[in-house]
Amino acid sequence: MGQDGPVTERLDRIFAALADPTRRAILAMLLEDDMAVTDVAAPLPISLAAVSKHLGVLASAGLISRDRRGRVIWCRLEPDALREAAVWMQAFGQVEPLELDAFERFVAAELEAARAALEAEAAAEDAGAREPAGGGPPDGGSVGPAPGRTNPGEQA
Repeated sequence: MGQDGPVTERLDRIFAALADPTRRAILAMLLEDDMAVTDVAAPLPISLAAVSKHLGVLASAGLISRDRRGRVIWCRLEPDALREAAVWMQAFGQVEPLELDAFERFVAAELEAARAALEAEAAAEDAGAREPAGGGPPDGGSVGPAPGRTNPGEQA
């Protein structure tokens, strides 16, 4: 990890967590409300085990917290973890002060884009499932005569 101690190590974990698009999509979902792990996993095209690993990375970075309520594990966004990264970036004079409203708009746009992509993927899968096996006509009829044969009424 970093050479400057615990602050640098926390920043390394935060930026590493934010580098992955799946983890950013998870953060976007949690922006709306706390979610059960299974609800987080539902729209993602990866296994529940993979989602659990992503949640572990986010939790170790302090970006989310998890708590068990009965048999269900709930995840909650911890936006204050981003403040430390924002303060660090401000030291370089390259980034304006963190505005949570702007961040919320950004994450909402990312969430909408992720949802649209998932819906398009699901629609494409549904369309593919409706096509008959072998790519023949939907009524199960033949496409034409076998090679070397003619249709009835045609002369060879």
